[in-house]
Amino acid sequence: MVIWVDKEIMINKEIILAYALKNAVEHGGNAKVSSVLNGLFNHGLEKDKIKEIMPELNDVLGEVNAFTNEEQKVLYEKHKSLIGHRVEREGLPELPNSKKGVIMRFAPSPSGPLHVGHILSNMTSSLYVKKYGGKFYVRIEDTNPDSIYVEGYDEIKRDCDWIFGNVFEYIIQSERMEIYYKYVEILMKKNAVYVCDCESEKFKEDFVLKKKNCPCRSLSVKENLERWERMLSKDKNNFKQGEAVLRFKSNMKNKNPALRDFPLARINVTKHPLQNSKYRVWPLMNLSVSVDDIEYKMTHIIRGKDHKDNAERQKLIFKALGKKYPWTFFMGRVKFSDLELSKRKIVKKIQEGEYLGFDDEKLPTISALKKRGYKPEAFEKFVIQRGLSEVDKVISQKDFFLILDNFNKIS
Repeated sequence: MVIWVDKEIMINKEIILAYALKNAVEHGGNAKVSSVLNGLFNHGLEKDKIKEIMPELNDVLGEVNAFTNEEQKVLYEKHKSLIGHRVEREGLPELPNSKKGVIMRFAPSPSGPLHVGHILSNMTSSLYVKKYGGKFYVRIEDTNPDSIYVEGYDEIKRDCDWIFGNVFEYIIQSERMEIYYKYVEILMKKNAVYVCDCESEKFKEDFVLKKKNCPCRSLSVKENLERWERMLSKDKNNFKQGEAVLRFKSNMKNKNPALRDFPLARINVTKHPLQNSKYRVWPLMNLSVSVDDIEYKMTHIIRGKDHKDNAERQKLIFKALGKKYPWTFFMGRVKFSDLELSKRKIVKKIQEGEYLGFDDEKLPTISALKKRGYKPEAFEKFVIQRGLSEVDKVISQKDFFLILDNFNKIS
């Protein structure tokens, strides 16, 4: 077997053997598939060649791991000129300020079943808590009554208990409404927020795009508190849905339009599966996330690059409250070229009878992956191999499951 990377570089059994010996020598005599693959990727191996190379790789690993450590060292000296000499990373990279432990979180919404995308995006946080000690929270973000699949609450708990195995506590945001309201009043008394009754499109066109202040910004603290009560009230004199929103008072000349007086809470009279009609004002994500990250003392946050604007909004809220923002890393996404990961679409297809349930083995849901015999350790190895990366990774489901199958065998 020979794979040509370019006209001058090839991968054959001798190259695989060299990387396997290198890994064994550097890590106590036991070469691992994931580490050898990392070396081969650095050498130029392409993802679509993994299937072709795996039989040879497994044979070589069997040979290398059967040698004594001294034999491995002697053989490596004969082969090391074939490859680079960078020590391959074992495990996840170190986090700053982690000696006293870390507090991290995964924040799904109960809008449908958790799937492989949730594992790959959030396993890293779970692993860091296992590594350093601390607390790993799963926060169920259910403050949008319009997008809740009621079975999702139990599904999330069951799936997270299995895939992560170290959830310290489950938090349900809709059970914390009074806490969010308390923080609104704190922000209001700091003159950091205001109740805006401008129509949303008019606000965007007349103020956001033109970088002008909305007249509602000039309201006094007393007037804002009165308006806030009208948002909360169920009396006849209240604001109706769509008539008022709570906004953060930022900088209307900010170069990023997304950071100009963004909304924090709105009226939604849809009945909530858990709270029924108890509440009519619901916090938007940036408010509830900021409050919970403060209250639960998050130290480190790993989130997708698509949340960069939200992180900047939350930093402003933290600053207004006099709090230090947690260390944050923005992960690139693992994008499947041929796999549907929309929770809502999965739920719809189940309801239409296309799938038998959340654990239908044709689905990429956590319950289906468990049913197919995958172990949490296989996903851990995949996530560790990838490490912390801001670069998006595009992969087909065929190549992904080929790698996962191999990790599953050695778990």
